[in-house]
Amino acid sequence: MVKNKTIFSITVLATAIALTACQPKQSEPKQDQTAASEAVQAEALKLAGDSEKLTLDLPECDGNSCPEISIERLSSNQAFIDNFIDQKILKQLDQILDISPKLLKENQQVTTENLKDSKAQDQAAEQAALLAVETPKQKLEQQVAPYLENFLSLDKELKALSANHQISLMIKPKILNADLPLATVVLNSSSYLGGAHGSSSQRYYNFDLEKKKQVELNDILAPNQKAALEKKAHEVFKTWVIESKLANSVEEYEQAWKFTLSDNFYLSSQGLILQYGEYEIGPYVVGLPRLTIPYDQLQTVLKKQYLPPVEAPASSAMEKKAQS
Repeated sequence: MVKNKTIFSITVLATAIALTACQPKQSEPKQDQTAASEAVQAEALKLAGDSEKLTLDLPECDGNSCPEISIERLSSNQAFIDNFIDQKILKQLDQILDISPKLLKENQQVTTENLKDSKAQDQAAEQAALLAVETPKQKLEQQVAPYLENFLSLDKELKALSANHQISLMIKPKILNADLPLATVVLNSSSYLGGAHGSSSQRYYNFDLEKKKQVELNDILAPNQKAALEKKAHEVFKTWVIESKLANSVEEYEQAWKFTLSDNFYLSSQGLILQYGEYEIGPYVVGLPRLTIPYDQLQTVLKKQYLPPVEAPASSAMEKKAQS
């Protein structure tokens, strides 16, 4: 009888242990889910991608004077940024190539004359169906078409004047900062259209990935600090004028090239970069000037979230480590 009770007790105990072992730990799945969710969220707040080259229909050409054109668009994990940069590419093309509104309108709209007969209507319906499923790259290629036409027309005009110039145009975006505090895309462009010299530009666009919006210079400044920033930038400008030996004095230089505060900026590891275009604060020979204002001069000028974290002193860090 005692033996049976002992066997029964051992069996019950073994069953209880087995059931306990089979029970999942409640805290681990929640921790795993939280970690996975945070990882996905962090990835969503990071700009990742590369540029892709547009397919442009260029005529066959041999020799050293063939026109060259290369336009790339951004293809990233942030569609709102890709669309934004596409529009800036078109704006840049509009500034480089003088295109008539009439030509632009003819390319963007189906002419009413082609819709008079039913066959043309069927073709228009097919075209509309194709446009409905076209990729962003194909859409931009369609929008770029009239600019390409103008570019090639200019080349023909130069050739007719017996000019052997090789005209060229390049536009390319690139990701500079991928995540916090701001994601940054630079849009580089250069062109030579047969004049005395070529032209180039460098424009920075900054984005808050969480809010999905562009961030401009005024957005990163602390309240009422625009004048303070302008003063600090002017001091950097003065140093640049003297070190570049552009004039005997800053006063002399500013008689021809007055300082202005650029709104073309990005946050680099060295500080706030203010980028200038050709002829903004200097002659063509200085190219695309940039002024860098170190972060230690911007502690009260920029909002805290746009300043790099301040490293704790070594002694303080050691004390915290000892306490932990």
